[in-house]
Amino acid sequence: MSNKINIPRICFLLIITMLTGACGQFIHQPMLPRRATIGPESPAKKLLQDLPRPKEKIITAVYKFRDQTGQYKPSETGSNWSTAVTQGATTILIRALEESGWFVPIERENIGNLLNERKIIRTSRVQYEGDKNSESLLPPLLFAGVILEGGIISYETNILTGGGGVRYMGVDLSGQYREDRISIYIRAVSTSNGQILKTVYTTKSILSQEISTGLFRYITPKRILETETGFTYNEPTEMCVTEAIEKAVESLIIEGVRDNLWATQHPQDTTSTAFTNYWKEKQWNYEVGSLKHKKEDRIRGLLCMGFQAGSNSYSGDYAKSEQKPKASLSLGIALNRYLYIEPEFGIRELIIKNKIDDKAYFSDLSMRLLLRPFNKLSPYVSIGGGIDFNLKSQNVGLTQEKYIPQLSGLIGLEYMVSRKLGISLSSGINYYLNDKFDGIRVGRYNDFAWGVSMGMKLYLFNLK
Repeated sequence: MSNKINIPRICFLLIITMLTGACGQFIHQPMLPRRATIGPESPAKKLLQDLPRPKEKIITAVYKFRDQTGQYKPSETGSNWSTAVTQGATTILIRALEESGWFVPIERENIGNLLNERKIIRTSRVQYEGDKNSESLLPPLLFAGVILEGGIISYETNILTGGGGVRYMGVDLSGQYREDRISIYIRAVSTSNGQILKTVYTTKSILSQEISTGLFRYITPKRILETETGFTYNEPTEMCVTEAIEKAVESLIIEGVRDNLWATQHPQDTTSTAFTNYWKEKQWNYEVGSLKHKKEDRIRGLLCMGFQAGSNSYSGDYAKSEQKPKASLSLGIALNRYLYIEPEFGIRELIIKNKIDDKAYFSDLSMRLLLRPFNKLSPYVSIGGGIDFNLKSQNVGLTQEKYIPQLSGLIGLEYMVSRKLGISLSSGINYYLNDKFDGIRVGRYNDFAWGVSMGMKLYLFNLK
């Protein structure tokens, strides 16, 4: 091995490694101290402030609105007594009530401090002013018509986890993610009779992501170059709690207006964009699963017509092969939402350099299983069988079969561009049931062809 070091190549690999792994975050590292700034706002705050004005503000008390999950932060090194979510949810809720413009929050969380201060005021006036009736000069406390109760009632971890990576010639790139979720419940209680007027519920996901890349290479037999970089992003839990609480206050206002608990300044405000969008979201919520993936009940029809095109290559008793094109047409019928039976007819070409130049028709009958048929994006698997009919074969001194039976299987992804049109990407294998494709029989396994394809399908007649 040569001892000469290829400096330009090494520099190029290092630059690519750093840029690929860290992306934009690498150049935004906090190298200097950062000054205090106004706290960031969540998207839900803008929606809350855009609500129509109330006919009359509601005087509201909040005694306790805290973490009821009992969750602690996960730790890989031992016990961790830090809580997973903020313990200051009461303060967050009071601020959301205040900035909504619909409520007049009054102090109740630390009512003892307020009463003690008022007592000091009264005592000071009696002592220095000599007026024993000075208590009447101190205005009475406001009383609430509504008490808000509830809290953070759920913190679920690892709702979704996943990742991926690739490593080639000492260079690796990998990424992984995790999604957690918090749930907020708020209930409004009437102080006049204790009736629970309304209960609302919101959730917010918490996303964590990590991307890393590295380089490991022998520069000389005794010198190793190793480098790595990456970044991790954890969505702030406090901001997620804030957004969920602000969304819950919005829900409380709009649903309270519908139930005539309170009213907007103008009756026509109930048809405003804010109210309309909320009810659309509410309806959409009935049509999704717990992971907030919409179930499209009427996509993918009873019949489907498809066209696929791609490339395939031979794998068998000869080592050398080339990528060659293939194309096919298919017609399918649904047995149920998940399962389609599909006959397919097409043409393909396979080449073994200096041995076989083969062009053939093929026909298959397969079963296609959609793993998530109610979603626009669905993985699927397909298995079936058929036959190859050799249309043109240039076989150099070998005996090749004209008709070769085969088994087929593939995996793929299908995305519905509309309710009737889908595009797909798949990879599969055609395994011949005898070892005569290349004219010789060697080894335990038969010859086979494999490749990748892209296609589209048109679905007709909606399934009920």
